[in-house]
Amino acid sequence: MINKIIQLIEKDQVCIKALECVNFLRLPQCYIAAGFVRNLVWDSLHNKKIPTALNDVDVIYYDANESNENAYLKYESQLSSLMPDLNWQVRNQAKMHLRNGDDPYLDVIDAMSYWPEKETAVAIRKLDNHDYECVSAFGFDTLFDLKVSHNPRRTKAVFKDRLTSKQWLDRWPKLIIIS
Repeated sequence: MINKIIQLIEKDQVCIKALECVNFLRLPQCYIAAGFVRNLVWDSLHNKKIPTALNDVDVIYYDANESNENAYLKYESQLSSLMPDLNWQVRNQAKMHLRNGDDPYLDVIDAMSYWPEKETAVAIRKLDNHDYECVSAFGFDTLFDLKVSHNPRRTKAVFKDRLTSKQWLDRWPKLIIIS
């Protein structure tokens, strides 16, 4: 399944360039996550010829030693200068537990394990040797099975709100909701 994700990435010049831009930042445990991967898979499984537009490009990294609470603004600015057509959202997952009311996260995978739906907890990065690394907090099976699963670490209300507000069933009608 990881190879399939990489194949999908390699067919999309915007994805390739975005991953190269993020690699340029040289941030620890730095990936593009969430809809960047999820949408690509669901579009492929729905045989969409035109990719679903991304509201934003979620860049996650983990730096427990970062002291500047606004460092993400610098990173977003750098990425915007490289690819201004994308809405970059950069967040240090070592700090996100404060916003979310959780215990401190151990790394990016642990942070993703708190996201409202399991299939969004996927991420990819380009490595210096030109390979890709794709990770997930819950595996890839349900993503490729077109399921959207509630993560019990978040309320069902948050899960249902995201289903409605993001209009996933309208965009990808083959999805199966697992709550």
